[in-house]
Amino acid sequence: MRLPLPDWVIYAAVVGVLVVASLNRGERADAPQLAEDDDIGGELLGPVTPFDPTVVVDAPEGDVQPQMGTAFSVASDGRWITARHVVEGCRQPALVIDKNRALAADVRLAARADVALLLTDGGPPPLPVAKDEALYKGQRAYHPGYPQGKPGAVASRLIGRETLRLKGRGSYEEPVLAWAESGRTKGLQGTLSGLSGAPVLDRQGRVLGVTIAEAPRRGRIYTTAPDSFIAAVGTELGNEGEILGQAVTTRNYGAVSDQLRRELRVAQVVCLAV
Repeated sequence: MRLPLPDWVIYAAVVGVLVVASLNRGERADAPQLAEDDDIGGELLGPVTPFDPTVVVDAPEGDVQPQMGTAFSVASDGRWITARHVVEGCRQPALVIDKNRALAADVRLAARADVALLLTDGGPPPLPVAKDEALYKGQRAYHPGYPQGKPGAVASRLIGRETLRLKGRGSYEEPVLAWAESGRTKGLQGTLSGLSGAPVLDRQGRVLGVTIAEAPRRGRIYTTAPDSFIAAVGTELGNEGEILGQAVTTRNYGAVSDQLRRELRVAQVVCLAV
């Protein structure tokens, strides 16, 4: 013999069914989980100020010894940008075309920035330049080039502004951007020497500046600030720079770098013996 259920049990069951039904019919608009490569920065990077931290670099006295480095195309008629210290003191800089050929270049040195213009007879399609792009702390950048004289690339995140103070020969100060290294080509160990002059690319493949120095112990990379970079080379920039056909991410920046080197939009700089 089954006893009848109390009224309160029946009422509670009915209310529970109604609550569950209403919740299941409610709209869900959860945001998707962020992908690892989403380039979300923090606060907007402010302007140059007298209170920016200073990093000091000692320049050797006496004659300047030219170095190997990296350059990138900014106009298809044969205009390239590299770091000034890569070609300063070099009587005949050249851009490496392949294992057996190099293209000689004329040089124009910027007065107050670690930037140099290389001039050749014709060149590859240029990289686009971000002239008025806002920068955010934590945003990603990519540096394709020739670290240690070999093809390679580095990924970084923006830390903030600093002032680069060069002591010794030709002392001067230059506002720079400081980046924390966040990745590099597999197998690349030690110094990034040879990456000087490489473009600093944003997610869209646009140039934000020039790679000019590193602080290995601190894991930092220093690049020209956009304002000083544009001031130094603005009149030399072509108007036909094409945005890359794909976004640059931490997953594909190595492949993108290889493509730019194959197209010679990023090339190695050497000093020829004359």
